[in-house]
Amino acid sequence: MAKLTTAYISLGSNLGGRDSAIQESLKMLGEVPEIELARVSEIIETTPLGQTSQPKYLNGVVEIKTTLSAERLHKKTAEIEKSLGRTREEKWGSRTIDLDLLLFGEEVINSSELTVPHPQMHLRSFVMQGLCELCPKLIHPVIKESMEELVSRLGGADFVVDVNQAQLVSIAGIIGVGKTTLTEKLTEVLEGKTLLEAYDTNPFMPAVYAGDIEMALDSQLYFLTSRVGQLNHNILKPGELAISDYIFDKELIYAKRLLDEEQLPLYRKIYQLLCAKVSQPVLVIYMTDTVESCLERIHSRNRPYEQKIEPQFLENLNCDYKRLFAEWKICPLIRISISKFDCTKESDVDNLANQIKSYIAV
Repeated sequence: MAKLTTAYISLGSNLGGRDSAIQESLKMLGEVPEIELARVSEIIETTPLGQTSQPKYLNGVVEIKTTLSAERLHKKTAEIEKSLGRTREEKWGSRTIDLDLLLFGEEVINSSELTVPHPQMHLRSFVMQGLCELCPKLIHPVIKESMEELVSRLGGADFVVDVNQAQLVSIAGIIGVGKTTLTEKLTEVLEGKTLLEAYDTNPFMPAVYAGDIEMALDSQLYFLTSRVGQLNHNILKPGELAISDYIFDKELIYAKRLLDEEQLPLYRKIYQLLCAKVSQPVLVIYMTDTVESCLERIHSRNRPYEQKIEPQFLENLNCDYKRLFAEWKICPLIRISISKFDCTKESDVDNLANQIKSYIAV
């Protein structure tokens, strides 16, 4: 008896009778003797990926049971697309019907004809929402995370891996959470460029942490110009992997906390002039831990100017970061709780590094 495999296929249409095209494609799939239609997700309307001048799409996901191989199933979907008028003249172009094989059991396939899992499915909210509706606990065979975890990283947005963009991965989190340690570990594994905050060279930091508000603007401008220098479009080259132990968006978080009402407006003006020069991250790793644990690390690393940091300051920063990432849509966001992740554990770092490869152009 032939093996029965559960597979998932995405459905999409933005030309002609969109709903009828999707329904007809489902009918034709169901008429293949070796295919049994199991479940279909809600069909939703979505904005086109890449070319916003196109008509809007209808998208969904179908779960099937099949005795076909992945390669034969792929050929069947291509035949159905062709019979319904699909042409492949343009990447992300409009189409009467689009049937993409997302998952085929737990198989991982990389051939000239077929890649499974679909290489960018985890970057598409309109795909992941359908998969989550059908099977939220299903584990991605390569990334090794559930569909519900993967969709949570997208914030409802859709993304594209772009080789023409600097491959900047930014590590975010409050002071003492372990950003620098993780950055150095990941850079070693992934063989990228390390970008570290200029804490030790900032001559104004000790005075600011000692309570000298007059030095706060100098300190923030020092950090701002340093980060712009590291993340400048002219410095980070297209396709180049760089991992930073900070996210540029933290600039305004710290500025609002440390600058007074006279300093902040001036800082904002300079910030607005410089931020356009900065490369956006393609992925953010957001590290979280308790304030108590972060304070323990701060005290153990024994930087003199940090020893007066109060728990309330870290609590405030924690709230600021939560607000920053609550509606984050710039790039995918991976949240890491230090209670479940150990920066010093090789297997944990390797697992994260392997996941990162699915979000960058390597």
